[in-house]
Amino acid sequence: MGTRGTYDPDRFGSAYDKVMAKWPDERAAVTVPTPFGGTYVNVCGPVDGHPVVLLPGGGGATSASWYAQAGDLARAGHRVHAVDLIGCPGRSVPDTGRHPRAVADLMSWLDALLDGLGLTSAADLGGHSYGGWIALHYALHAPARVRRLFLLDPTQCFAGFETAYLLHALPMLLRPTARRVRAFLEWETGGAALDPDWLRLQEAGAGFPSVKPVTGPRPAPEALRGLNASVLLLLAGSSRTHDTHLVATRAAGLLPRVETETLADVSHHALPQSAPERLGRHLTGFLGP
Repeated sequence: MGTRGTYDPDRFGSAYDKVMAKWPDERAAVTVPTPFGGTYVNVCGPVDGHPVVLLPGGGGATSASWYAQAGDLARAGHRVHAVDLIGCPGRSVPDTGRHPRAVADLMSWLDALLDGLGLTSAADLGGHSYGGWIALHYALHAPARVRRLFLLDPTQCFAGFETAYLLHALPMLLRPTARRVRAFLEWETGGAALDPDWLRLQEAGAGFPSVKPVTGPRPAPEALRGLNASVLLLLAGSSRTHDTHLVATRAAGLLPRVETETLADVSHHALPQSAPERLGRHLTGFLGP
């Protein structure tokens, strides 16, 4: 487990609730038992709507970060399930004796989560950043359970991290504090105006007692070439995380059914709440009614 450092659970909970207040009023929350602990999921949209599962990025991201998209998807008729990743900041409660340590563990966790949510038929699945990496691996692991797949500036899927990004992230990773989190996000987003409530939630997550995240190699090229699901790849044009052009080129050469769009003037960490209208149009258009 990580060190708590300056982490204040009351401050984090208050910041989390402040962002969740931006979600549709009919939102509900459920905690699903899995072999790795209870997974917290925010749910909205018509009960009989086609299910959409949203995975947030790593670090301080939580399911709350989807506030700018949850309403659009719900109004389009989708049943939205936004997940707090197990062992990451949020309201999921990891098992103290068993943590995901490999990609196979994350796949078992998602299998159990979808089962617990009652999603026995194919759902639409998507993620941002680290969540996109998990979603892509899952589509390869269980293709029958994924109807459509959307990836928002996914990391470690088609290209590695830029060296400058890793160097700027290092102080925050070594000793996370609210000041270091803010400085890193301001650098990556190029000083763009960020939602102050969302930013406070990222700061409040500094020092969260999280489990070491699962990392691993990019999906094998031969596996990607065999992926039959339709894929929407939305890239942040101003991302400092990776080479956006390289990501788009490699994805086009590997995925049989991929639609790629680049959102100009949007940074990696500002997704998915940045440019909500453009992002919403792409997502609802791709997923359909």
